[in-house]
Amino acid sequence: MKRLLLLICISMSIISCTEDVKQYASFEAYPTAQEESLWLDYSNDRTIFKMWSPTAKAVTLSLYEQGDGGEPSNTYVMEADENGVWKKQLDDDLNGTYYTYSVEVGDSLLAETPGIYAQAVGVNGKRAMVLDMESTNPPGWKDDRGPKLAHLNEAVIYELHIRDMTIHPESGSSFPGKYNGLVEEGTTGPDGVATGIDHLKELGITHVHLLPTFDHYAINEARLDSLQFNWGYDPQNYNVPEGSFSLDPFNAEVRIKEFKQMVQAFHDAGIGVILDVVYNHTGITEGSNFNLESPGYYYRHWDDGSYADASACGNETASERAMMRKFIIESVKYWVEEYHLDGFRFDLMGIHDIETMNLVTEELEMIDPNVFVYGEGWTAGDSPLPLEQRALKKSTFKMPRIAAFGDDLRDGLKGSVFEDLEGGFVSGTPDREESVKFGVVGCIEHPQLDYAAVNYSDAPWAEHPWQSIAYVSCHDNHTIYDKLKISRSDASEVEVQAMGKLANAVVLTSQGAAFIHAGAEMLRTKQGEHNSYNLPDTINRIDWNWKVQNSDNVAYYRNLIRLRKEHPAFRMPTGDLVRERLTFETVEPGLVSFRLKEHANGDDWKTIYVVYNARETKVSLPLNEEWKVAVLGADFYFSEEKTVHTSIDVPAISMLVLYQD
Repeated sequence: MKRLLLLICISMSIISCTEDVKQYASFEAYPTAQEESLWLDYSNDRTIFKMWSPTAKAVTLSLYEQGDGGEPSNTYVMEADENGVWKKQLDDDLNGTYYTYSVEVGDSLLAETPGIYAQAVGVNGKRAMVLDMESTNPPGWKDDRGPKLAHLNEAVIYELHIRDMTIHPESGSSFPGKYNGLVEEGTTGPDGVATGIDHLKELGITHVHLLPTFDHYAINEARLDSLQFNWGYDPQNYNVPEGSFSLDPFNAEVRIKEFKQMVQAFHDAGIGVILDVVYNHTGITEGSNFNLESPGYYYRHWDDGSYADASACGNETASERAMMRKFIIESVKYWVEEYHLDGFRFDLMGIHDIETMNLVTEELEMIDPNVFVYGEGWTAGDSPLPLEQRALKKSTFKMPRIAAFGDDLRDGLKGSVFEDLEGGFVSGTPDREESVKFGVVGCIEHPQLDYAAVNYSDAPWAEHPWQSIAYVSCHDNHTIYDKLKISRSDASEVEVQAMGKLANAVVLTSQGAAFIHAGAEMLRTKQGEHNSYNLPDTINRIDWNWKVQNSDNVAYYRNLIRLRKEHPAFRMPTGDLVRERLTFETVEPGLVSFRLKEHANGDDWKTIYVVYNARETKVSLPLNEEWKVAVLGADFYFSEEKTVHTSIDVPAISMLVLYQD
């Protein structure tokens, strides 16, 4: 243990370790405060400050008049309570007062921290603020509600970065790159096309997935006049909105009000809000808020005391430890209760343990059964956490309320995200049909699947189809358009566009939850960049000229979404129902077809016949009975009735949907 303490002290830049350091046999032996609320306890006549730091010799509370700069107006020595908790009650109305904690370990005083349970922070997140949170609620907030879903695959999720959507000079936004700009109504771009939230309403999506929007390190909020960009996967203050999207990051309450106004505006438009959360690692290690409270405890280490790094970002958190588990659970509950969020996407969910993830969903369900959770069922490196405890994709069976991303379908459709030149089903690569079928059924057990031929999974990993996220592209790696251009440099522009349409046609007619990367509908390009997490706006922004230039593509996506929303056969709730009602017909190189039977999931259509033709030539399909055409190539027949009898030609690289009443 002394060696571990020494390594912690070195990593924390502590000058010396002495016997004043409280020693325990292991991190698991620390006294824990699982039943204690560690949130700031504010009322207008007193505030109780709390921190859990079992190895601290002393903890000092400093009060400030502003969120940055200046000397403390007062300092107080906090009092040691039970189970490693330190407290200080101040009998006054401190609303609007900034504060920090300073922990003394051994002979060394660690840097000031706002505390991991900070709810409001000043510029760049260095100081927390006492705040009457109710004062930040917009009018009508108590009645604010998001859309209701019975199952996750009823959602059509649109993944976006707040800045990307409105930062282009032709976005028409009054607040480019800001919370307010994203939900500003009536904005138009080139040729008067709808932009911002009006574009999302026009498209018909049900939920926005916001890339990390909690306070993160990478952006200097005091220098927003300089060019800065980051996706936000470098957490700093987990329970506070990011300040760079605010009109005033210097005043702690402003970003909170604006975030709530944004959520309310989405809800008023019938759109749910999902937050991308990154509890698996912190943006920095040595000086993170976790380490400035309880050095080393919140992270996993290898036997030699070094930090484990399954995130490939320098560290990984220890979700299986009591106080880290408590923090994750209480944090997501806070976002639901305080900000009315409708769901969470867990970054590198495989780093977390299964028990914690199940507890997360159980606790959320007690607050709002409509809140859902999905995540990346993998890690970016090895971890000390035993394999059988990890919340991996293959462990989805053990997490009955959680969904995972289906990379089998993603790469089966377009090729590996790690191999630029590798193609997939839509780009003409052979032997991808079983991977497509696997994605179509939602990664469940189905008697017509040859699992040995699926690209990544040799067995089903979802119990029900809604437990898989059907997608072909996201913020990571190339956009779908760039991937197809790079991997099929020999293809014409018309063919590349057709491949992209077919890829997301598969996604939106699959049984899993449909997930679309922002801008895919308008052929978004990042100029071939594979990883744009910190690249300029010129690479990352949505160029609204694309919507004008590719209006037919946008219309195709809008119609796909409408088709899915109007026909519950494409979103069956259980594995049994999919096995009963979905039957594959023709499976040949470049061709997959299936039927949805017997008014599947209460659909108005008795039978639906879907054909994916990835071949570069048309396919003549014989028919033995009369069918009505719903989709043929780029055309959708929602009101016009078109019937076929003996045969039909499926255009090259396209989807056909027929139906019978």
